[in-house]
Amino acid sequence: MIEINQKEIKTAGIIGANGYTGSELVRLLAFHPNVSLCFLYSRSNSGTKISNLYPDLEAVCDMVLTDRAEEVDILFLCLPHKESQNWLTQNVVKNETLIIDLGNDFRLDGNFENRNFIYGLPEINKKQLLGSKSIANPGCFATAIQLALLPLAQKGLLNEVYTTGITGSTGAGQSLQATTHFTWRNDNISAYKTLTHQHVDEILQQLVSFNINEISLNFVPWRGDFARGIFTSSTVKTDLELSDIHQLFKNFYADEPFVKVSEKAIDLKQVVNTNRCVIHIEKSGNVVVIHSAIDNLLKGASGQAVQNMNIAMGWEENLGLNLKPIAF
Repeated sequence: MIEINQKEIKTAGIIGANGYTGSELVRLLAFHPNVSLCFLYSRSNSGTKISNLYPDLEAVCDMVLTDRAEEVDILFLCLPHKESQNWLTQNVVKNETLIIDLGNDFRLDGNFENRNFIYGLPEINKKQLLGSKSIANPGCFATAIQLALLPLAQKGLLNEVYTTGITGSTGAGQSLQATTHFTWRNDNISAYKTLTHQHVDEILQQLVSFNINEISLNFVPWRGDFARGIFTSSTVKTDLELSDIHQLFKNFYADEPFVKVSEKAIDLKQVVNTNRCVIHIEKSGNVVVIHSAIDNLLKGASGQAVQNMNIAMGWEENLGLNLKPIAF
């Protein structure tokens, strides 16, 4: 059992706690030994118990959603894309507060008033995240695809990349849409935002900082008939032997607690309900396929936000994130 100094306990609040990522943060932070949840903010559901919206939180958190924010040490923004900047403009947050934005407002341009948001992919920006007060959490597809390509980018081996990826319905958010309705999604699959997905620019911004050559990313995302998880497959060409590629990946992620390079075929159930990313590499001729799998709500959102919080606060990186996957 970890002994925690009471002076280390930090207060936290969640803006947009009524959404999927917000409710997952509630679940994670309720068991985090260094964090005390002070408020759950929601304009649309103010006055409602969080467990009334999410029955799985019945025995976890009995807090009531509110439309008033309090001063806290750590503030999570779980708002729809482009809403975080509006909220920060309309509300005063002290400079000492650590802000972690789970939207896409600050991923490409991290400058906002007197804050400079650090891109929160720990596997490449851990040093910059330590002590940071402003963090832009990466997108879910962006996380899975970057983790599959970063070791090759570091060696300047990327040029033309073709990626397909399938995501669960929770990736579309809580609001009901035609393409998230059960009767449409069940036993169905479809492509969307072909070659135009909003995470492409985010991915390229990070990869080109490593890769000496210009990179072309051709990304086709798919809607899956399951609730959560992302599985991507990225195809590139290289003359490197498969054994050398495996070693390259294992060396790159040797000290990363949440990335596992597997020599066996991987599947989605290995990562659902965890903050892990698993990677598997296959090669035929000079064509390499890198598969990666994550839970879109955890390593792709709330879990990574907690991981970033831990790093920024100088805590153990895996604190509150030792989760077992749902195998059955």
